Amino acid sequence: MSNPTRPAVIVITSLVARGGVGLRAAAFALERLGFPVWQVPTVFLPWHTGHGRSTRIVPPAEQFAAALGELAASRHLGEVGAIISGYLGEASQAGPIAALVAALKARRPDALYVCDPVAGDEGGLYVPDDTAAALRDVLLPIADVATPNRFELSWATGQVLDTPAAALAAARQLAPPTVLVTSAPALMRGSTALMLCTPQETLVAEHPLFPEAPSGTGDLASALLTAQLVSGVPPEAALRRVAATLFELVARSSKAGSDELVIAAEQDSLVRPMAHVAMRRMATVRRV
Repeated sequence: MSNPTRPAVIVITSLVARGGVGLRAAAFALERLGFPVWQVPTVFLPWHTGHGRSTRIVPPAEQFAAALGELAASRHLGEVGAIISGYLGEASQAGPIAALVAALKARRPDALYVCDPVAGDEGGLYVPDDTAAALRDVLLPIADVATPNRFELSWATGQVLDTPAAALAAARQLAPPTVLVTSAPALMRGSTALMLCTPQETLVAEHPLFPEAPSGTGDLASALLTAQLVSGVPPEAALRRVAATLFELVARSSKAGSDELVIAAEQDSLVRPMAHVAMRRMATVRRV
């Protein structure tokens, strides 16, 4: 039975058998926070590619499109308050995702579409060029919220992001009105930042950097921010909670010596994060 106080969230991203990334991270976090989750895997892998090569099982394009079409036509679609899309198994998946977003918006105009354009990191693109282009050209333009990391924002805008001001200017070039930049440039040495740009303000949360942090923080950030926004939490409080939760989980995972986020073991951090993060505002930059 669905939770009457929380809308459902459709999460469309990768599924791994082992690990705290993609669908496993996002769905667990959202469900722990009380949101029913409709799970749509774009690819299945034994583990994420940071652990080495593994078999990729991608749903056939026609079947993926048919399944999303059935969700779009479902009489239950009105239960959904948000869609999150992340890692794509192939470029052809972008079209059916966009169609599902359009169907949800037609049913619930206030529903959120959050696009996490999972395409690469400091080492470059780790998806094919056509998949990255589909994220940039098909999904980002229709999103209400985007959650790129520093590399993905740089790639999408063609800008060098070596300062907080540069990251803010690039974020304002994206179509979505709200952008959360993960692994953004920080002012404090040895730190990393989350930058939340809304139409009204830009907020930054900084915390110490863990060089060997487990993967999955981007997937988790998208889920946590979605939960806050759908719940009507103001941007400053939303960013503070997201940053505190991420920092706490990374710190505890590193202390445990885990090569994955220990989300289940430390799930109280999802609900009641205790970590302190430094917060500041940045001057408004006019949207390009």
